[in-house]
Amino acid sequence: MIACLAGLAAVGVLAVSLPSSAQTEDRLFARVRQEQTAYLSTLKDLVSIESGSRDAEGLDRLAALIAARLRALGGDVEVVPPPADMTRLDDTPAQPGKSVVARFRGTGSARVLLLSHMDTVYERGTAAKQPFRVEGDRAYGLGIADDKSGVALAIHTLAVLQALDARDYALVTVLVNGDEEISSPSSRGLLARLGSEHDAVFSLEGSDSSDSLRLATSGNGAALLRVKGRSSHAGSAPGEGRNALYELAHQILQMRDISDPETGATLNWTVARAGAARNIIPASAEATADARVLRVRDWDVLEAKLKERITRKLIPETQVSVVLERRRPPLEASPKSRAMAAHAAQVYSTIGRRLRVLDRSEGGGTDAAFAALRTKAPVVEGFGPIGAGAHSDEREYIDLRSVEPRMYLLARMILDVGAGKVAANQRSTAGWKQWADMERARWGRTKKRLPQ
Repeated sequence: MIACLAGLAAVGVLAVSLPSSAQTEDRLFARVRQEQTAYLSTLKDLVSIESGSRDAEGLDRLAALIAARLRALGGDVEVVPPPADMTRLDDTPAQPGKSVVARFRGTGSARVLLLSHMDTVYERGTAAKQPFRVEGDRAYGLGIADDKSGVALAIHTLAVLQALDARDYALVTVLVNGDEEISSPSSRGLLARLGSEHDAVFSLEGSDSSDSLRLATSGNGAALLRVKGRSSHAGSAPGEGRNALYELAHQILQMRDISDPETGATLNWTVARAGAARNIIPASAEATADARVLRVRDWDVLEAKLKERITRKLIPETQVSVVLERRRPPLEASPKSRAMAAHAAQVYSTIGRRLRVLDRSEGGGTDAAFAALRTKAPVVEGFGPIGAGAHSDEREYIDLRSVEPRMYLLARMILDVGAGKVAANQRSTAGWKQWADMERARWGRTKKRLPQ
């Protein structure tokens, strides 16, 4: 059943009419519905502050706003700056965004961690072309689906619980970081540590149109290909040069078949640069590829293929090198996460909705994987509202009809986990040690840049 929500009717937002159940659930249904107008207002405030991953001023403003909202709800809030020994990837800015951590203590038996991020992929000034707007059942804006709707969901789910004095949890921690879109170089350690300190982790990245949760995400990385040749005059003496651009093109073309559909590993070349002037044979060229894996062990297989291919050169006397930058580990489905998702599906069914559970990655990588590194507790991705068009400027939106059921689902899951109604709480440091050892061995913990 679909009914018009009075507080949002003026902007054409529809809400799902939720069926009656037990008295406590009835109160939760009603309070979630009351929160929708405030949710939309917060969402507009978040989207209206530009916060690209390299926009330090915008990220600071947004972190202050989020911290204030969480503090007003009674949270113990800290704004965490990037650590001095943070990981430095090839594209890490001098000063990544800060993280906001808020802790809410209750009377229950379990601890729940909520994840979301405030940074976006958009450059400063883009918002002038696409301000926040509502059209029918959709709200549009930069970063609205990825992941400012998730930030707002965390804030207003906690507002619902506070209003009802529903505190059947030992601890709810909210972590909103400012560097997710650049692979979380400064917050990955914080994500892993907080993941290990909680009994369940719910990440609030958005759902796709299938109304789903995700138990697996891709590990993502970058292949950095560099060619060194020799310059010469392009008109009078081209033969005296060693054309780095030609060699780069050869290398890219011969790596077209490296992706492996059986394992889910992919390699796609996306950026290339070469040359300085039309009449000079280029002496250097470089390209970057997006790399994805579904299993940690597949990084080594992918790297071995890249190293083997660069030995097959087109132009003698050129120098070719490749570095595989392992930016984010994959999240793999576990029995605990499957059990947690099954409980979520049951909760969702009580409001007449079917929840799809995906246990194989469809290509995206998120911070849920870092939060899973030091724990065997369930980690579930995709609690945010349904949305689409992430990273696409004017096409990015969320479906406002999904906010109410998603807020109810998250609130119920927090309370059910907190009260011990669903299994959680099995933590281990094995995954983190494997990843940390691999990073230290390959690049060094505080190395400023990757090897050339």
